[in-house]
Amino acid sequence: MGLIDIELFATLDLVAQAPGGPDEDPVDFAFGGWQAPLLDEVAGAQIEAAYEGTDALLLGRRTYDIFAAYWPHYQGEEDNEIAALFNSIPKYVASRGEPDLTWDHSTQLGPDLAAAVRQVRERHNRVKVVGSLNLVQSLLREKLFDRLDLWVYPIVLGTGKKVFDGGAVPANLELLQPPAAGPKGAVHLRYGLVEGEPETGDMDAPDRGA
Repeated sequence: MGLIDIELFATLDLVAQAPGGPDEDPVDFAFGGWQAPLLDEVAGAQIEAAYEGTDALLLGRRTYDIFAAYWPHYQGEEDNEIAALFNSIPKYVASRGEPDLTWDHSTQLGPDLAAAVRQVRERHNRVKVVGSLNLVQSLLREKLFDRLDLWVYPIVLGTGKKVFDGGAVPANLELLQPPAAGPKGAVHLRYGLVEGEPETGDMDAPDRGA
């Protein structure tokens, strides 16, 4: 069985809406593209390394449309490896509508999202979920993920869709590697889902922190 990796970019108040550009998700949100001024070479290298071993993309409809309009026509130099990867591997799209699947190797998932995602997981070694906040919240709710790559940026927006808005259940995660920070303050946190649910305790207990 393969792994499902979620990749998210979020602010300190965990807003993850429209980091990439002003037209990404503009409804009731004036900060589209908030990530761009905070990118640096260190964060860029971390993001690129996170795709190592990826052999499929799992995307929501909005993110798919953005990617399909951009990556097949990419003519730049810095992101050639990512463009080649995205264009060559299977893309699975979660949508209740009828998306225009013109991007090569694209498939719409069936109406039973959980079952469809489990099938994708069985078919591939490492499935990457990029952006797609509504989809991510469904995966969090179903615990249908194995790793969460969270990039936290040093700004507070106070508005916008948050990572865990209505899309999480109690869960335990473990830090898989030491946090890494870029010169502009972005921090990369890599967590893995583990079994069980959070426990409670008494701060006055003699074994606290054990």
